[in-house]
Amino acid sequence: MYEQFFEMKHTPFSRDVPADQLYESPYVADALGRLSYAADNQLFAVVTSDAGCGKSTLIRKFAGSLPKDEYIFLYISDSKLTPRWLYKGLLDQLGIESRFYRGDAKRQLQKEVEIIRGVQKKKVVIILDEAHLLEKETIEEFRFLLNYRFDSLSPMALVLVGQNELWERLNLQRYAAVKQRIDINCTLPHLDRSETARYIQTHLTYAKGRQDLFTDAALNDIYKESTGIPRRINRICEKSLMYAFQQNRRLIDDGMVRFVMDHEMLGGGE
Repeated sequence: MYEQFFEMKHTPFSRDVPADQLYESPYVADALGRLSYAADNQLFAVVTSDAGCGKSTLIRKFAGSLPKDEYIFLYISDSKLTPRWLYKGLLDQLGIESRFYRGDAKRQLQKEVEIIRGVQKKKVVIILDEAHLLEKETIEEFRFLLNYRFDSLSPMALVLVGQNELWERLNLQRYAAVKQRIDINCTLPHLDRSETARYIQTHLTYAKGRQDLFTDAALNDIYKESTGIPRRINRICEKSLMYAFQQNRRLIDDGMVRFVMDHEMLGGGE
């Protein structure tokens, strides 16, 4: 509704912004480099952040950066994932009907990975999202999934993605054998004030409309209220643009942002 009012060709703060058009903070750029290294060397990596801090954006960018003629990319997001359903989900994506028993399915997967590596000459990258919600049994299964030829060769790159409490779980003694196998750790912090402004500007540039829509004071309040969490920034900016359109205002100031925060947001921007 507000896009035409602000002369935009695209909606700037929606979820479907193409990955290559999204703002790339220095932390995301660093994490992308680390994950690319993990993919190339078939390592075990963990990515954590607070909710809304860009894990999904990072994974979208990472997946888009992998050459399809060199990598097989498998993605699973299931908080109730059991070991059997883990193997079934991976085999389904490879177009293979999984056997019923966990051990049989695991051997199927290992055999298929060997074929992909040996015949297709490709590397396998597995992403497990929402990993902070995984059951104890599934986390412990990673040790056996990665145990290959007496640890002389890593069969795949495995990336666990989750909120910061994932590390709290991995630090428990029961997961010591899993934690010891982790090669790379990436953490995405909140954006600072200048990064928040660049984030908003990047999205406005993508929209291909007017660029000077927020005053500096408005940006200050957006940063303060969002605490630099991209998902909150999106929601505040989206509602601020809608409110400005309804009020026939072409410039969003701090008073308008505060009105939106007081009257249109739930839970302080959640």
